[in-house]
Amino acid sequence: MKQNFTVRRGALDGVEAFLSVAEHRSFRRAAAELGVTPSAISQVVRALETRVGAALFLRTTRSVGLTEAGERFLSRAKPAFEELVAASEVAGQLGERPAGLLRLAVPRSVVPILLEPLIASFCEAYPAVEVEIAVSEKLVDLAAEGFDAGVRMGEFIAADMVAVRLTPPFPFVVVGSPDYLSRRKRPERIDDLRDHACLRMRRSNGSVAPWSFVDSGKAVEAIVSGPLIAHDYPTVLGAAIQGAGLAQVPGPLAEAAVADGRLQALLTPFAVTTPGVFLYHPGRRQVLPKLRAFIEHVRYRSTDARFGKAI
Repeated sequence: MKQNFTVRRGALDGVEAFLSVAEHRSFRRAAAELGVTPSAISQVVRALETRVGAALFLRTTRSVGLTEAGERFLSRAKPAFEELVAASEVAGQLGERPAGLLRLAVPRSVVPILLEPLIASFCEAYPAVEVEIAVSEKLVDLAAEGFDAGVRMGEFIAADMVAVRLTPPFPFVVVGSPDYLSRRKRPERIDDLRDHACLRMRRSNGSVAPWSFVDSGKAVEAIVSGPLIAHDYPTVLGAAIQGAGLAQVPGPLAEAAVADGRLQALLTPFAVTTPGVFLYHPGRRQVLPKLRAFIEHVRYRSTDARFGKAI
């Protein structure tokens, strides 16, 4: 038999007053405990009895007792009310201090250059917070999938999200390995990419991303081709290091490989700049202390040289 779970409006009104009167067997002492007048307690209890449809107390000039209906109501209402109070306290703790499970949706490329250097220090600073990192290149619906926040490059964040900058703007760079460039002529112009094996990225919407540049102040998109299509930048970068072709990747991701000679930067005069990496979440009123602590930790404790000064 299907049950009706509809809660009547005001069904919980007066329950605390009822429990206090039942405990003290006195309207006056219940009123003192709750900080109201005895007449107010009496009115609330009478309203509760009206909604229940039965008298809950036996009242005389000398004493207050429970009716059979009151006994039954007490046996079910007291543990339920105590659970509600406990639930409120547990939930309130998450609003008072950083604690609980912090779920973040991040692209793979962000993990080594932004999160890995900070996770250990954050966990040490906030031991009551558990951090769960879900690596995905998809644009995640935070609310539907139960995430506290996501991390993305600025141009991919929906307008209704609150965005918090985590890094300065940085360029997208084209890179190639010395081995690959020993076999192919080094590109000097955007059009030269037609003669090169270009390693490409497939977007979360299924399309293959063109390579973006700036030429004489104008945005240019180049449709390139090559032997590999990947779904994340670290895979493309790794293939470029191995000599499979040229790659266009976020500058901070390639910086170490360029610095140690595994890759060479190409077409730098045409490099396009992205707004940077941002943490995004549904809204300021929904920011729990655990997320606020993480935002501040990342923004003010990051000293990773790949992003420049502390951010």
